[in-house]
Amino acid sequence: MGLGSAFIASKVPFSLELSMGSGLVKYPIGFQSWIVRDDIGKDFPGTLKKVSQLGYQAVEMCSPLGYKDLGFGPLEKYSGKEVKQIVNDSGLQLLSTHYGMDEMRKNLDDRIKWASDSGQKQMVVSSVGLPEDASLSDWMKAADELNKMGTVVGKAGLTLGYHNHDNEFKVLEGKLIYDELMKELDSKLVKMQFQVAVIRIGFKAVDYFKKYPGRFISAHLADVSKETKKQVPIGQGVVDWKEFFSAAQAAGVKNIFVEMGFETFKDSFNYLHNL
Repeated sequence: MGLGSAFIASKVPFSLELSMGSGLVKYPIGFQSWIVRDDIGKDFPGTLKKVSQLGYQAVEMCSPLGYKDLGFGPLEKYSGKEVKQIVNDSGLQLLSTHYGMDEMRKNLDDRIKWASDSGQKQMVVSSVGLPEDASLSDWMKAADELNKMGTVVGKAGLTLGYHNHDNEFKVLEGKLIYDELMKELDSKLVKMQFQVAVIRIGFKAVDYFKKYPGRFISAHLADVSKETKKQVPIGQGVVDWKEFFSAAQAAGVKNIFVEMGFETFKDSFNYLHNL
């Protein structure tokens, strides 16, 4: 849905002080810009301000180059420094960006400069782009490629992250892909961004936080209804958020980003802020 009507219905007074959780949530409460992709290319500063006025303090962008045909292309006209200024003027911090594997292969130095100029410390590869019939060997080759990228990114003073989808929780050759990736990825070079939404297919973030302490850098937050299995605002579904945040620090999590339908944003922020 567009932001206009949803924002009017859910507008709350803006305050940067409210953007940090006062209890268990010790992170800036952020959102993933993918959710507002239909609006962000049309009105970049206006879209960010509308979300920040709900209380959100941070944003994770999608690379204008890698997501050119997915709503972010119009943002290519801005330099990294200009992006940083627009984000900051909206009342938000730019902490991280999603990049496509192909753009990182072809334009790594340029992407590092863009991230540095825009003030980010984290560069997250959103997918390695493998086909559905990829072998476990294909996944391991992609992991090795991420390690090499992580070396270059780390030398520039940034951290490379990797974001999972459902695919990493499939079994190949009797092995869970996610576990095999954790073995192959160098923990010093590549950190993980956990997508909490995989609870929908039976996998809990906390289980992996405990299994791989210190290996994570951020998380995408989502919740689902126990009854309908559909998306609901944070705190209204099956995820035990007290357990999640109690385990997040030891896991290495530094940032959180809500990634659900915009209609859930107000209730999700309020829950996280008051947790």
